[in-house]
Amino acid sequence: MKRLLLAFLHEEEGQDLVEYALVVATVALVLITAVNNLSQGIVSLYESMTGDLASIGQTGQ
Repeated sequence: MKRLLLAFLHEEEGQDLVEYALVVATVALVLITAVNNLSQGIVSLYESMTGDLASIGQTGQ
């Protein structure tokens, strides 16, 4: 049993796959965060624009 456990710990097959999966997961997390922040900025910009347009129409009367 001890020999099997040691052989498992020294096994390096699939190590590259795990490393690539961690890199992909990290990049995905960064992209999700960036898109979320960007979308909030875009929503804020459009709300500001619609508010300005609405105020132009109200002050013209």
